[in-house]
Amino acid sequence: MPHHTERPSPPTRTRDRLSPPAGPRRVLAVSNFVYTVGSGLYLTAGVLYFTQAVRLPPAQVGLGLGIAGCLSLAVGIAVGHLADRVGARGVYLVTLLVQALATAGFLAVDGFLSFVAAVSAATGAKAAGLAARSPLVRRHGGERPQEFRAYLRSVSNVGISLGALAAGWAVQSGTRTAYQLLVAGNAVALAAAAAVLLPLPPLAPAPRETGPRWIALRDRPYLLLTFLDGVMAVQFKVLTVAVPLWLVGFTSAPDWLVSGTMLTGTVIVVAFQVRASRAVVSPAAGGRAYRRAGVAFLAACVLISLSAGVPAWAAVTLLLIAVVIHTVGELWHSAGGFEVSFALAPEHATGQYLGVFGLGAGLAEAFGPGLLIALCIGWGRPGWYVVGALFAVTGLAVPPAIRRARRGPRADRPDPTAAEKTPAGEPDGCHDGRPRSATPAMTIVGRPSGGA
Repeated sequence: MPHHTERPSPPTRTRDRLSPPAGPRRVLAVSNFVYTVGSGLYLTAGVLYFTQAVRLPPAQVGLGLGIAGCLSLAVGIAVGHLADRVGARGVYLVTLLVQALATAGFLAVDGFLSFVAAVSAATGAKAAGLAARSPLVRRHGGERPQEFRAYLRSVSNVGISLGALAAGWAVQSGTRTAYQLLVAGNAVALAAAAAVLLPLPPLAPAPRETGPRWIALRDRPYLLLTFLDGVMAVQFKVLTVAVPLWLVGFTSAPDWLVSGTMLTGTVIVVAFQVRASRAVVSPAAGGRAYRRAGVAFLAACVLISLSAGVPAWAAVTLLLIAVVIHTVGELWHSAGGFEVSFALAPEHATGQYLGVFGLGAGLAEAFGPGLLIALCIGWGRPGWYVVGALFAVTGLAVPPAIRRARRGPRADRPDPTAAEKTPAGEPDGCHDGRPRSATPAMTIVGRPSGGA
């Protein structure tokens, strides 16, 4: 029988995308959903909690978030390497519990120093968790873990949208008690996400490789891509930091639109992230996705800047259109990042490499809030133009950086277990974004129908 008859039918792909089959993928998806319900509470109103309830000046909040991001930069690399060496499941569980305790500590914040301590612990645990989860996604994600990761991101945005609904109530009421309930809900969700992971089977540690231990840190092309992704990742703070402060302080739009903008973006991501990721099947395609994303972010920033000084109906219209355009760019940026980060990382060092790539998100955590507050809130409309131009230029720089990474000396040394997994003469497709299998039928049958 021809191999192509084994391709899953469209109805099967749809069902798999909505609900993974019972097993590790479903456990990861449910845990991720619970985690992101709590994240939706904090992402929508976290900055406002510290500025409106704790009464910290916006500049101090931006500085504190920057300090926390700097302190967390190296955490992802170290914990990712630890997950490779001792097993990712246990390490990931610990990071979730630490993040839950640190988030609960937000309730005790009464000044700048306690704010920095609590948010640094939470941010560091978050960065560590993303790195520790990467080997689990690669191990249980099928032939193309990039797609399972895109699926998890869609699930994340369902959870975030539910959290954003509750956050909208807190923002509208504006009371300290309402904001504190959101923080407590986030901490509980983090602890519950860890509990859900308990049935996940342990992942055996990767065999120790020969040669230098920190190979990801020696991979200069990968480090360059990490830096560029970090600059682009500042865009994640636009909708969670800059837009809420801009909307409340500079526009005539109703305050409840803070949740409306978050929900608009999450619905788009839920509907289209998997589809966007399926179209990005090579590092070159990932570079093109980055380039398109930069242009979309520039257009969105211009529209957001124009929402000040206009009637409420016009401000609402401009902001919602800007959010749609920005989120389309976010789909492209995320799809490109999923492909590049996994395709250029050797399997035996997934945690370490994805920990290094997580430095980009760390840079965004460290410098994004302060940068956006200084330019977009402090400078006003011209600052939005500068931020948009920064995104566009970064997007243009990614494709040549990817070409350099693919033709230059690569740090993806042979996997020490490759002899056990790859028959003689079979190409190792890890670095070009294709599955390891050289058999087309396996690519068809094993390719997951959802993404993360």
